[in-house]
Amino acid sequence: MLFAIHAVDHAGALDKRLSHYEAHKAFLSDTSADDVTIVMSGPLTADDGQTMIGSLFLVEAADRAAVERFHHADPFFAAGIWQTVTITGFLRRQG
Repeated sequence: MLFAIHAVDHAGALDKRLSHYEAHKAFLSDTSADDVTIVMSGPLTADDGQTMIGSLFLVEAADRAAVERFHHADPFFAAGIWQTVTITGFLRRQG
């Protein structure tokens, strides 16, 4: 099943995000331990198209519990970068 993870950073979290960015990218490089496959992912940006303000993931997993385990294992979660996170099932129609 597909799930969308929409995570918005706390205001002013950019420096903290950047200090944990390498650990976050390393974590995402192998998600097999969490039984999650990343279909696509990347940072959300401010209207300038450059300033990172959050994260968006489209992942495939057996169930929501696997997605939650994956999310909680992310270094960004441990660092408290995200203010709000929504995990929602997703039905692909196009693309």
